[in-house]
Amino acid sequence: MLPKKAGVNLLKDFANVDCSYNLSPDELCTKISLCDALIVRSGTKVSREVFESSGGRLKVVGRAGVGIDNVDLAAATEHGCLVVNAPTANTIAAAEHGIALLAAMARNVAQADASVKAGKWQRNKYVGVSLVGKTLAVMGFGKVGSEVARRAKGLGMHVIAHDPYAPADRARAIGVELVSFDEAIATADFISLHMPLTPATAKILNDETFVKMKKGVRIVNVARGGVIDEDALVRALDAGIVAQAALDVFTVEPPPQDSKLVQHERVTVTPHLGASTMEAQEGVAIEIAEAVVGALKGELASTAVNAPMVPAEVLAELKPFVELAEKLGRLAVQLVSGGSGVKDVKVTYASARAPDDLDTRVLRAMITKGLIEPISSVFVNLVNADFSAKQRGLRISEERILLDGSPESPLDFIQVQIANVESKFASAISENGEIKVEGRVKDGIPHLTKVGSFEVDVSLEGSIILCRQVDQPGMIGKVGSVLGVENVNVSFMSVGRIAPRKQAVMAIGVDEQPSKETLKKIGDIPAVEEFVFLKL
Repeated sequence: MLPKKAGVNLLKDFANVDCSYNLSPDELCTKISLCDALIVRSGTKVSREVFESSGGRLKVVGRAGVGIDNVDLAAATEHGCLVVNAPTANTIAAAEHGIALLAAMARNVAQADASVKAGKWQRNKYVGVSLVGKTLAVMGFGKVGSEVARRAKGLGMHVIAHDPYAPADRARAIGVELVSFDEAIATADFISLHMPLTPATAKILNDETFVKMKKGVRIVNVARGGVIDEDALVRALDAGIVAQAALDVFTVEPPPQDSKLVQHERVTVTPHLGASTMEAQEGVAIEIAEAVVGALKGELASTAVNAPMVPAEVLAELKPFVELAEKLGRLAVQLVSGGSGVKDVKVTYASARAPDDLDTRVLRAMITKGLIEPISSVFVNLVNADFSAKQRGLRISEERILLDGSPESPLDFIQVQIANVESKFASAISENGEIKVEGRVKDGIPHLTKVGSFEVDVSLEGSIILCRQVDQPGMIGKVGSVLGVENVNVSFMSVGRIAPRKQAVMAIGVDEQPSKETLKKIGDIPAVEEFVFLKL
């Protein structure tokens, strides 16, 4: 399903790759239960049945291109499957094709070519129209739309745009005026469509909207066929409202051979060639292969379309805190012993940054993952974290503490508290009666820095043993000796205490999971009052 060798080779370095083409829906459903990832282009429908047939194995769907209307995002999210696309590699190719169709339509290139090849020489019939000084309405001012606008400005066109989500400053920087939908279609000499196909944009150009257009308007579509009511376009062409159309995409692809729209003499058509340059196809192949491999490795994908959308530079900065967030969730839930179950969780972020300069959606999702996975068979990820929490009646509230000081680091610490539960390690209960764990990132490594009211400092790289003991000399040596005899390697050890010779909590980082006998020996040390092993 991925045509370019560069992308396939990248995938083969990581996984077994099965390149299958022209699968029927039933064949895809049969094959999918053997797959961890699926990469498709626009022609393959990834329906709810596909996700159900995967039996929970499918972890990521990669759409080699921008549009994801052929993937059931709601079903993907419910099944915990990440959907990633390749939004940048074919941007320029699509924009160039839009400009190519714009110019070809204005100068009747396709029709004149067919005429000459048929032995005719009809110079008067194929007189065109000039682009310079004309108004182009770009409908959808995203990556492709804005690149079309740049190029149209270079052709001397006056460019306006409509996009309810486009920032005005970005449009101004290109020299484009943002206007309402009705104003755009009413004043344009040329209209270029660049919006995604959604319920809101389906058949957005129809009998009603064609009537509002300037008589003699010309339309280019390199976005999605479904945004135009094709029967209405034929009527508008026949009525002379629309002078010409240039279409790269259709509601049904390929369109029927007897399509009145395709056969119309004032319509220029190409077979969905927007991304079809050698450079773009290879770029898309590499981009989607890298996104899928990254997702399978558990890395955060900035091109995820059904996960919290966070810019790549923000993800890079938050990465160590994301790992900390998940591990704090795992630690906190393993400290719970029975009771009424985990229902109320409060997450506190301490930061010197202003609230609107700290995006915590990814952190919240990863804390949720940490809370749910150790006590459930479900696989939780960025995609289905909120859905999974809601299913289990898990209420997660967030609070921010604004600190003084330098905002160079996004966070100072993260704290996770679980209310209304009993703990298998009583010392983890804080003064307000809740299980509390707190952590920081030090030198890029997540550290546990607080358990209940006890300050500790242990790296969260392996697993952890927590011991509460009477604070007396030799305790570190006694516990270390038990672990050493059993060949359990200690990576970190930290002791937090209330006051000298009172109670203390020892946090021990271990590389291997100790046997039950080893843990019993630790518990049998006279000064040890309680202990717990927590698996990360």
